[in-house]
Amino acid sequence: MEIGSDQTPLTIQVVSDGRTGMENQALGLAEAVQRLFSSRIVVKQIRWRRAFDKLPSALKARWMLDPSSDAVEPAAGEAWPDLWIATGRATLPLSARVRERSGGKTFVVQTQDPRWNIAAYDLVVAPAHDGVTGSNVLSITGSPHRVTAERLAEGSAAFADRLEPLPRPRVAVLIGGRSRAFDLTETHAADLAGRIATAVEAAGGSLMLTFSRRTPAAAKAALTARLNHLPGLIWDGEGPNPYFAFLKFADHILVTEDSANMAAEAASTGAPVHILPMIPLKPADKFARLHADLRERGSARPFDGSLNVWSYAPLAETDRAARVLLERLGRG
Repeated sequence: MEIGSDQTPLTIQVVSDGRTGMENQALGLAEAVQRLFSSRIVVKQIRWRRAFDKLPSALKARWMLDPSSDAVEPAAGEAWPDLWIATGRATLPLSARVRERSGGKTFVVQTQDPRWNIAAYDLVVAPAHDGVTGSNVLSITGSPHRVTAERLAEGSAAFADRLEPLPRPRVAVLIGGRSRAFDLTETHAADLAGRIATAVEAAGGSLMLTFSRRTPAAAKAALTARLNHLPGLIWDGEGPNPYFAFLKFADHILVTEDSANMAAEAASTGAPVHILPMIPLKPADKFARLHADLRERGSARPFDGSLNVWSYAPLAETDRAARVLLERLGRG
């Protein structure tokens, strides 16, 4: 389906707690819809007052929202959006009531596993590795995201003069950090850095390294100290974010196993994705299921210390979710 001039544009409201990883899921899905059907996207960010943030979703009311939150309901005389796309635990109490408050005028989509009141949403776009089921559930590999060829080209323009001349293969390394399921200690980070350095040096390539907000300072320092002699760029968090540029110029992408988002985004590029091991803190079955799914698709393999080359069809699950959404909305 392509955008036509005779379409009445959809109004899409994207709602999250404002964290980049959360917002990008809902916004990525909205942008995929927009590529297929003329749409106007409005982004809203909300958060709850500290005293009420930990309350179960069923007990939260709108008056408990922090005053800094955007208004998510239309003012008097304004129309409800055609489509509400939200992600994250913080949005659940609001999403669950939209159909009722809008009089059924708004189609409600929740990404991730809500773990609460699944029937309240018109469509739940959930990672297959979470095992969510239901007539209104669409399971996809990974999570929705904003990575497209066009966005990578746009995001890489400012870094082209620094990255394009780098020796190939150009190796992007995406480092996560401590979570409930994994840890990244200084010792483990140093070991990973040694293995990565050996692989890049053996291939005569270059490095493009970035960290997440969860990367422990000691691990970050260990990786930087061991890898900063390699040709390339290590982003220290200052200035424009080269993340999209790294994905655009990468011949290989190494991703720590703690991030489903980064793995899915990497697999959308068509470059070989190598999964870097971390220290498990508890059984991480859902991550194992995701990585198995990516292996079956030919996208990813465990990092074995080498930079073997393979090809696969880039992951396009966000676009698939957008098509299903429009079909459910009656615009397909």
